[in-house]
Parts: sequence; structure tokens; C-alpha cells
Amino acid sequence: MTEARMRDHWWWRPGWRVGRRMYTFHATFQDQPALHRLVAAYQAPLSALDGLDLIPYKWLHLTMQGIGFTDEVSDADITAIAEAAMARLASVGPVRLTFARPVTDPEALQFHVQPAEQIRRVRHAVRQAIGDVWGPERVPDSEDWTPHVSIAYSHSDGHIEPYAKALEAVQAEPVTLAVGNIQLIVLDRDERVYRWTTRATIPLSGA
Repeated sequence: MTEARMRDHWWWRPGWRVGRRMYTFHATFQDQPALHRLVAAYQAPLSALDGLDLIPYKWLHLTMQGIGFTDEVSDADITAIAEAAMARLASVGPVRLTFARPVTDPEALQFHVQPAEQIRRVRHAVRQAIGDVWGPERVPDSEDWTPHVSIAYSHSDGHIEPYAKALEAVQAEPVTLAVGNIQLIVLDRDERVYRWTTRATIPLSGA
């Protein structure tokens, strides 16, 4: 049986290069101190291990739905997509997500948030909003999706076992929080961290 191994997360995926930016929808967690404390508990033992880039609290995110590179999407289209997302999500209330124990992935250590059903409905509405502007056939990415929030990315090849053992040793209570909005962001990944500026905030107010 082949032993599970980590690999470098930061390889250049198709279309990406230094200086290029992407429009995408995320849920972000800058103002969630309970989640920050939970992340700190799991990052503490990881900080002693090589091969990882720990994610700062301000850049914690749930990757939801890509749109396209900023040099390929017109300003009129991105404005229309934001407005369509506002309309699609106007009746959707805040989503509750529970973060329990992170799991290992070959490129990251991450929470698989539960329950997935509500946040999947949010993503489905976002995909419909993109389709409203471009047509359903041009919506990027697959409908199949596992909602997750990473706490560290791998930047080298190595054994998974030390990271799994570090996570298993942590005793921390799960955290449940409400996500009251999502963000349409301009994303960059130039320096082994995902950073962004916010183009639009889409409320989940259930109005």
C-alpha cells in the first residue's frame, strides 16, 4: 500500500501567473473570533512542523465559485453578475456552519464544514446568477463541490502522517457560526497565500 503524501499546493494552475488576478465568490471570516481561536488551537502544533504555510486569520476563506480572470471579464459583466447574485440571494437567510476537526488533504489541512446542504444552496444560487448573465453553459467549475476551509497549505512533498498526528492530538470543542454574507472578490496568489480585495458583499439576510 502506498503511503499518503503531501504535495506542493502552489503549482501554477492553468491560466495563473504572477500578477494575474481572478474574480471569485468566497465566504470570508475576518470577524469570527471563535473560529480564529479554534484555528489557533490546531495551528499551534503545526507551527513546529516543516512544509506548511499556515493561513493568517484575516485570509481564512471558504472557496465557493470562480468566475474568471480579471483581464477576461468586462467591468459590465462583473457588475451584472454581482447584481444577479444580490437578486438570487435576497431571500436566503444566514447559513450556520460547524467546524469540528480538520482533515488532511494532499495539498492542505482543512475543515470540511457541516452541514453542507445550506451552503451548497448558496453556491447553487451564485452559479445561477453567473448563468443569468453568461448563460448556463458558461458557468465555470463543476456543480460537485465539498465546502471546506483550509488552515494550512503544503509547500513541499512529504509524508502526511506527522500532520495528521498533530491534528489528532488537539482537544478542542467544535465551533458553529452564522455566515451572514458572501463576498465577490479579486483574488491573488502571488506569495504563497491567497489574498484579496472585495468587489461586492452579498448579504444573506432572508429579506
